[in-house]
Parts: sequence; structure tokens; C-alpha cells
Amino acid sequence: MSEPISIDIWSDIACPWCYIGKRNLEKGLEAVAGDDDAPEVTVTFHSFELSPDTPVDFDGDEIDFLAGHKGMPRDQVEQMLSHVTGVAENAGLEYRFDLLQHTNTVKAHELLHFAKAEGLQHEMEERLMSAYFTEGKHVGRIDDLVELAAEVGLDADAAREALESARHLPDVRQDQDQARAYGIQGVPFFVIDGQYGISGAQPPAAFENVLRDLWAKRDETAEESAAV
Repeated sequence: MSEPISIDIWSDIACPWCYIGKRNLEKGLEAVAGDDDAPEVTVTFHSFELSPDTPVDFDGDEIDFLAGHKGMPRDQVEQMLSHVTGVAENAGLEYRFDLLQHTNTVKAHELLHFAKAEGLQHEMEERLMSAYFTEGKHVGRIDDLVELAAEVGLDADAAREALESARHLPDVRQDQDQARAYGIQGVPFFVIDGQYGISGAQPPAAFENVLRDLWAKRDETAEESAAV
């Protein structure tokens, strides 16, 4: 049996392109799953904070934040958000920037590492992104995060303890250190098999092509080894 292809994703749950990229990857994985010789794949999410200096309770809407953070005129920010909303819709996501509560995401990343240790990282990642981008929920405060953790099947008391003790903060920092070592400056960023980098929210076909190519090479290597 060939080893599974590893996909390591650096992302921030407050990154609109990361949620779109996640959906496109899922569609790519769904497409190759129907192959006669379907690739085996493991996916792991890693922490990346786009705006670590953001307060937990930001006073203003997403337009206020981006206008201040990027120094862009409000009308330009509105056009940008409209464009992203359209791209998200094509990916099957209904973004609600009018409801979005901008916040600091470090605690959300800590929760993702807690969920990873409990075998529910993918479910937690999806729940956080959906809560933030489509439901207008707050994802920066411990009480709100514990509630979301319980929704995906995590123990609420254990999740609260992990967040209040900041037990997984070193794991978040380790992910960020690895991102710097790779030279990652923007997300989403996909590292495939520890050697191929894909930057940005690429279309599903981009992932399909890479996965099929790598899996075919896996088969060739396995056949060569068997022949020796």
C-alpha cells in the first residue's frame, strides 16, 4: 500500500479566501475519490493569524476594519467584499459581511488544536468558519467558542479548561514558526507531501491534478520497489 498524500493547510478562520480554498479542496478531493485508483489523503490544518493585533471585541464592522487595516477607501472595501462574496457563492458559501463580528482569532486557533487532539479538527474548522462568515457569531470569546466546541461533539468543560489555561498556545506558535520557515506570508497556503506549495484559493481542478499526479508517481515507485 502506498503512503497517503499529506496536505497541510495554513489558514486563519477569519480569512475569507481560506474558507473558499477549503471548499475547493473538498470538491477536488471528492472528484478524485471517484477514481478507480483513488488517492489516499490526510488533511491537517495549521494556525496562521492574519491580524494578531486585532482586539477581541472590535468596535466597528468589517468595512471599518479593512478600511483602517489596509488604508483603503470605504467604497473600495465595499467593492472588494462584494467580489469575495460572489466568489464564495460560486463555491457554495453564503458570506454575510453585514453580520460578521471581527475579532482576534488566537483562541479559535487554540480550540482547533484542542479539537485536533480529540480527533475533531475538521469538524471544528468547518464550524468556526461557518459561524464567522455565514452566521455572524462571535469566535473570539471563550464562552462563545466553548458553545461551538460542544456543537461538534467536544466536551464543553474540557474545551473551556484548554482555552482558559492557554494549553495549546505553544502549538499555535509552533505552526506560525513553521509558516515562517516555509516563507508563507499569505493564506490559504497548502503544502502537499511536505514539498509542493499551492498558494491561494485555487479551483478544485488544481487540487485534482496535483493529487492524481502524485498518486500515479506513488504507484510507479511502489511497482519499481516490488520489481527489485
